[in-house]
Amino acid sequence: MITLGIETSCDETSVAVVEDSTSIRSNIIFSQMVHAGFGGVVPELASREHLKAIMTVYREALKAADIIPDSIDLIAATYGPGLVGALLVGLNFGKGLAYGYNKPFIAVNHLEGHIASNILTHRNLPERHLTLIISGGHTSLVLVESFGNYRALGQTKDDAVGEAFDKVAKLLGLGYPGGHEIDRLGKTGDRKYFRFPRGIIKEDSYNFSYSGLKTAVALHVQSLNEKELEEHIADIAASFQEAALEVLVKKAARAASEYGIKAVTLSGGVASNSRLKEMMQDELARVGADFYYPPPKLCTDNAAMIAAAGYLRYLSDGPSGLNTNAVPYLKLT
Repeated sequence: MITLGIETSCDETSVAVVEDSTSIRSNIIFSQMVHAGFGGVVPELASREHLKAIMTVYREALKAADIIPDSIDLIAATYGPGLVGALLVGLNFGKGLAYGYNKPFIAVNHLEGHIASNILTHRNLPERHLTLIISGGHTSLVLVESFGNYRALGQTKDDAVGEAFDKVAKLLGLGYPGGHEIDRLGKTGDRKYFRFPRGIIKEDSYNFSYSGLKTAVALHVQSLNEKELEEHIADIAASFQEAALEVLVKKAARAASEYGIKAVTLSGGVASNSRLKEMMQDELARVGADFYYPPPKLCTDNAAMIAAAGYLRYLSDGPSGLNTNAVPYLKLT
């Protein structure tokens, strides 16, 4: 089955063509640069940029896949969670295509799309596994019993880990998006330069918190003069990164051990962080769990994961109605 996927939940306009849930024919992603000067995504600007880009990205996806619209069997689009204006652009575009070409339509949960990114990548991934969905908008630890059958073990109680990376990068003058820059800079810094607080809600909880860590970094940066900040910028990046990631790694490993899980996956933009993958590999080996993650292009928001999730959801539930609306605070379970 050929599925056309559409993703516009935040600041990436993406259209992809995927065969079943295993083969990517095309995956075109347009990343909006208009937000760089604001240090974060401006919702109204994101919506306008999606409107400008969606038709061009759609045509590029068809061309790269070497197909015509009549060859599409299913159209899948994200309906939440995300920025409501941004969601509406892709969702209505997808519904319009489905109506115009008389194709079945499936509305996809963006978080389920992230789960599908590893199914799309790893043929040998066990059906039952643990996944960390980590990005600028999400920090969730989820037990996947099977596709569509989830148990949320924990989530952030305030800020997402990816947002913490972006805000700290802005504090350090590294620009936006900042996760890649902190990862790069952290490789040259001293991880033990300063011990920033670990956001642990309770020792036996799988929830997360990153607001306190952001504040601690801000206070430390304020305590330094310009020369000291310049001298220790890599050390601050490395020390912050260690604090932010350590909690993810420890809780994922503890959950794997507690629930007898033999496979753990990462998904979302922060899943491309090199230090996180090093730490996860070491900690999961200690508890006897295998470790999986998607390639960088499937870590960011993309339509290939939406197409894969849409195909699997369509097989189990059938099509969605064309009256489906955007749900900005949609939950996974």
